[in-house]
Amino acid sequence: MTWNEIEPEPLPRLGVIGGLRMVVRVIFFAIITLVLVIIWALAMALEKLTGGQRLSGAVVRLWARAGHIMAGLRLELTGEEMKHGGAIVANHSTWCDIFVLHSAAHIHFVSKAEVAAWPVIGWLARVTGTLFIERRQTAAKRQQAQLAERISGGDKLCFFPEATSSDGLRVLPFNSTLFGVFHTKELRELVWVQPVTVTYFPPRGRSRRFYGWWGDMDFGPHALMILGLSVGGRVRVSFHPPLKAADYPTRKALALAAGEVVRAGLQRSLGDGYGESA
Repeated sequence: MTWNEIEPEPLPRLGVIGGLRMVVRVIFFAIITLVLVIIWALAMALEKLTGGQRLSGAVVRLWARAGHIMAGLRLELTGEEMKHGGAIVANHSTWCDIFVLHSAAHIHFVSKAEVAAWPVIGWLARVTGTLFIERRQTAAKRQQAQLAERISGGDKLCFFPEATSSDGLRVLPFNSTLFGVFHTKELRELVWVQPVTVTYFPPRGRSRRFYGWWGDMDFGPHALMILGLSVGGRVRVSFHPPLKAADYPTRKALALAAGEVVRAGLQRSLGDGYGESA
């Protein structure tokens, strides 16, 4: 599913200064990534010997912070990340969300299995501890056991229930299918779901949809635009009180409640310009 109700605006030109800024940021991030990959590999090796998991997670968060700085974003946090394991569900506006959420919270993304085979993105997903979910019914029992083990071990698993990205000025209906695995008989008493709102504020003079990446927009040109022109942007991550899965009779009720919380959070952050009128 791809959201394309709004036609993307033409991307602004980089210009000389924007082009130079983009080149510097790409070089900086490439060096940081190379160094951190080496440190990450050493941390993983040490974890296998000691049985710990904190070192590689800290490296991933450091890489994510370098990523949102590279994208010209200042991170703001409101509310509190839940302390125990569970699921974090957030609205999805742009590829920057990956950096922002990894930087803001101790999470592991949940993604469809096909992503593991994607060039670059699939590798990054595996490195950052993404849990891949297969759609085959025969894999359901095994995946439920994996989820229960990760959550009971304190992991917070993050996913985007809209199942697509938008322009950042709205929250699309949450797909209840994605909540099904957290609302099974085996997991519903164990799982807490924390709604999280991610709100982007563009640099002065830029479109309110500046960071949005949706529809048929190509990743490359959009990424180069952000790297070259994003100066003084902000992103606010708002943690809302977690919802206990067992308090909702169905996965649809849980999805609806979480979606309403995230939508209200975006409305508060954006104010009068929220939604279709923006």
